Amino acid sequence: DFFPRKGKRNGAWMTSFKSQYIENDKNERPHVSIVCNFTKPTNTKPSLLTFNEVTTLFHEFGHALHGMLANTHYRSLSGTSVYWDFVELPSQILENWCYEKEALEIFARHYETDEVIPLEYIEKIKKAANFQEGLQTLRQLSFGMLDMSWHGINPSDITDVKAHERTVFEKTDLYPDVSSSCMSTAFGHIFQGGYSAGYYSYKWAEVLDADAFEVFKEKGIFDRSTATSFKDHILSKGGTENPMILYKRFRGSEPKIDALLKRAGLVT
Repeated sequence: DFFPRKGKRNGAWMTSFKSQYIENDKNERPHVSIVCNFTKPTNTKPSLLTFNEVTTLFHEFGHALHGMLANTHYRSLSGTSVYWDFVELPSQILENWCYEKEALEIFARHYETDEVIPLEYIEKIKKAANFQEGLQTLRQLSFGMLDMSWHGINPSDITDVKAHERTVFEKTDLYPDVSSSCMSTAFGHIFQGGYSAGYYSYKWAEVLDADAFEVFKEKGIFDRSTATSFKDHILSKGGTENPMILYKRFRGSEPKIDALLKRAGLVT
């Protein structure tokens, strides 16, 4: 379901109409869809996706693979029914292929001439991805810490919202505070939508996906044995075991932040 239409909300997401499960010795297969709001085709041109739309498609397809490749007994533990801070690993790791020449050459072609996307464009995309990454990292960390500060203590003890917020943000401040601003009253994610005490999962998932993708870079981004290992130990297992146990089976060790820092251009 790729294009906008009347009554359709914005954004992109993966929807599971039916989870995978086993009942009466029959492996019931899942029904999954990807929903987006991409640039519509016209009478003279196909849908020409922007780079952001391509990464969105890969991201949602990662979620879809998590659902489609599920192989567990109970539907409540199947597919994307995992701990909140683990659910974005399959989606975010797939975005990495959008930056790889070997992957882009398969589909990133001119719609009229069939010319493969020039290598210099790929390099520009990679460099642009790191623009202000230090600021973005501090921003995400500050939001995660603010979220945990509200949900990790008894909020009844907080009598001044702005003062409480400042004690948290001082650890990551880069620019002077704007006295009239108050993120706590504007940041809907930390009080609704399932992110309460879990907003840190965005950055944690980046740690996981960067570290996991290192295996693919070492062995080859289309290495069959590595892909099979990821399917068997991550994608098919759902929430049947603790995520760290599943991750270590694939990676052989706990995740490290080194790959994320390198990808972000924060270390060489």
